[in-house]
Amino acid sequence: MGINSVAVLGAGHGGCAAAADLGKRGYSVRLHARNSERLAALRAQDGIEARGIQQGLVPIDLLTTDVAEAVRGADLIMLVVPSVAHAHYARALAPLIDGGQAIFINPGHTGGGLHFLHELRNAGYRGPVRSCETVTLTYITRMERPGTVNIYSYTKRLGFAALPGKQTAALFALIKPLYPEIQQASSVLETGLSNLNAIFHPEGMIMNAGWIQHTNGNFLFYREGFTDAVGRVTAAVDAERMAVAKALGVPATPFIDIFYQAGLTTKGARESGDISRACRESEPNKTIKSPSSLDHRYIHEDVGYGLVPISALGRLAGVATPTIDALIKLAGLAVGIDYMRDGLTLERLGLAGKSPSELLQFVEDGA
Repeated sequence: MGINSVAVLGAGHGGCAAAADLGKRGYSVRLHARNSERLAALRAQDGIEARGIQQGLVPIDLLTTDVAEAVRGADLIMLVVPSVAHAHYARALAPLIDGGQAIFINPGHTGGGLHFLHELRNAGYRGPVRSCETVTLTYITRMERPGTVNIYSYTKRLGFAALPGKQTAALFALIKPLYPEIQQASSVLETGLSNLNAIFHPEGMIMNAGWIQHTNGNFLFYREGFTDAVGRVTAAVDAERMAVAKALGVPATPFIDIFYQAGLTTKGARESGDISRACRESEPNKTIKSPSSLDHRYIHEDVGYGLVPISALGRLAGVATPTIDALIKLAGLAVGIDYMRDGLTLERLGLAGKSPSELLQFVEDGA
């Protein structure tokens, strides 16, 4: 049985891109936002204005702030929200699902599916869960203004896995018609430990903190912010991530190769091994400016829900992550948040007390 109707939960950059793209391609789309103001421009113009790989005004079948209304009867529930919102949606969905609908966490980032499952259980849901996730968002996209989304491209060669892992083949077949670029990964540990945003956004933010605050982000984040110094620190973070994956027996690919395979940089940059050059030569990211402040998901999400779980998995596996831990500490000092305490810890992943072998069994069986 294929997918005809999709409930897209989240009406930011990614959610609007998904709603516009899938709606343009003939799927019935329901779009949910927690804040009605997010939907005001869409209601005023009767849809989403798309730019880029899709063009024109795309009508959306349902615009709602009611989660139950959005998901009722949908063939697929797609969470297109920052990692910090996964717990909210897990609590909202717990009384509404029965295990029949697939839940696609787009993206899962680091541990998104594990966190979502843990929060479902905390909310009292005891039924089966058929969840899947991609490493990063299925689109390179930005909202140009309220009601208008520019979808620059689909993300290429995108890692995909399910939780429980034994559902991966079935869910891959279900999602592949929507996103042909997805590729099966071994588990949600492989997708989670391939989170590009966690590998390089924190360095770009923390090492450019003065520039960001002084100019309110008036520079090109990737083209100008990723100097050779930032690239070298990113390489150290990447090496620690690879060591954690190796200790857990999880396949891992170097950052620069993932970046290239995703269609985000040039072949020459990839062959040079220079992360700074790879960022400077990123065509899809070339016009993207820096965040205007440190109060941004590039820190809150990519440190608290990106680096923190990598560090936590490192401790579980007995692997030191000094560069990652230093960035977590510096980010916390910069914004006044204890990310090691408040981020995505082993406890919030539902993994506290597990051995590496128990972890691998859990991600396969989901129980």
